[in-house]
Amino acid sequence: MPPWPGLEVREDRIAWAGRFPLQVVRFTYRRSDGRQSRELTWELWRRGAAVAVLPYDPWSDRVALIEQFRLPALAAGLPPVMTECVAGLLEAGEAPEVAARRECEEEAGLRPDLLESMGRYMLMQGGSDETVDIFCARARIPPESGGRFGLAEEEEDIRLLSLPAEDALAMLDSGAIRNAVAAIALSWLGRHRPRLIEAWRR
Repeated sequence: MPPWPGLEVREDRIAWAGRFPLQVVRFTYRRSDGRQSRELTWELWRRGAAVAVLPYDPWSDRVALIEQFRLPALAAGLPPVMTECVAGLLEAGEAPEVAARRECEEEAGLRPDLLESMGRYMLMQGGSDETVDIFCARARIPPESGGRFGLAEEEEDIRLLSLPAEDALAMLDSGAIRNAVAAIALSWLGRHRPRLIEAWRR
């Protein structure tokens, strides 16, 4: 755990050392009123860095989203087939931009030629260290949805959704988008779309 003024770590151990370790930390920290907190025990799921991409075709004004089965969504009481952005974890030493292009090809069969950053965000700051860099990617998107993508060795079963940008934004406004990253990306596109159409059609 990196040092921080007022943070006192009393125990730091790995409770489970799988692909994504579970770290247990006992600590106190300096509160906003200047007092030291009581001792707390937090479980920290160490997932690391990820990327997410919203492919956008400025010539046809279409976006590419994906659908795939998510067991945690079912556990949360939601439909398990989620509508999402292309996304994945960074490989060791991989730059976010490189990972973004790789994931676009693996999960959607697309090869973007331009990327624009939407920012870096935490997904579950109450329990995980995972950060996600979100990009908008210029790509030629087919007019029809379909196809099956993903890595066979990871048993991925990913379907491409090709949508007019207006339809995707309407899904966001209606609450049909339940994925936070996709909601951030589509909200960003809603604000920047006129600029991208002008700049990216050249």
